[in-house]
Amino acid sequence: MRLIHAALPALLLAGITGGLVAQPGKPDPAAISGGTYTADPGHTLVKWEVDHLGFTPYFGIFGDITGTLQLDPKNPSAAKVDVTIPVSKVTTASAGLTAHLLRAGKDGKAADFFGPAPADARFVSTSVVVDGQAAKITGNFTLNGVTKPVTLDARFYGAGMGMGNKENVGFTATGSIKRSDFGVAYGLPMVGDTVKLEIVAGFTK
Repeated sequence: MRLIHAALPALLLAGITGGLVAQPGKPDPAAISGGTYTADPGHTLVKWEVDHLGFTPYFGIFGDITGTLQLDPKNPSAAKVDVTIPVSKVTTASAGLTAHLLRAGKDGKAADFFGPAPADARFVSTSVVVDGQAAKITGNFTLNGVTKPVTLDARFYGAGMGMGNKENVGFTATGSIKRSDFGVAYGLPMVGDTVKLEIVAGFTK
C-alpha cells in the first residue's frame, strides 16, 4: 500500500501528459527539433515600463499573445516570428490606470492612450542575427495604427518536452520604443517617452 501511495503522483502526471512524465526544460539547443511553433498565450508576456514623473518607474503587462515561430536549429538566422498582442487586455496594478489606458477621449476627442477598442499590436520579424544563444531580432512593430522598425535583444531560455507531449521552447528579450513615435503622447514630458520592454515568450509544437 505504501508503494502505491508513493507512485500515485507519478501515475497521475503520466495520465495527464498522455503517458509521458513532463520534464523541466533545459538551456540546450539540441532539444529543439525545429518547425513551426505556436505561441503559448498563457506564458507569453510583454512587460512595459515608463518613467513616472521622475520619481518612480511604473509598469504593466500585455498577455494572451498569439502567433507563430518558425525555427530551424541548423539555420537559426532563418527564424521568423509573427506575434499579435491584444492591447485591449492591458493590465496594471491600478484599476484606475488600466481604465484610463482604455477609456474613450473626453468630449469626442482622441483618447489619452489607447481608447476603449484599440487595435491589436503586431510584431513581424524581418531579420535575425544570431550570436551563440543570443540574437538581435529586428522586425516591423505596429501599434496604434503606426508601424516602425524595432530591434529586440533575445536570448534562448530553454527547450524540452512539456505537458501534453508537446515540444516547448522559450526565449526572453528586451528592447525599447518611444511611445510618441506611435502617436501615444499623453503626459509628455512628465511621463516618460521611452518605454522599456521585457518579454518572455513560450512556444509549443
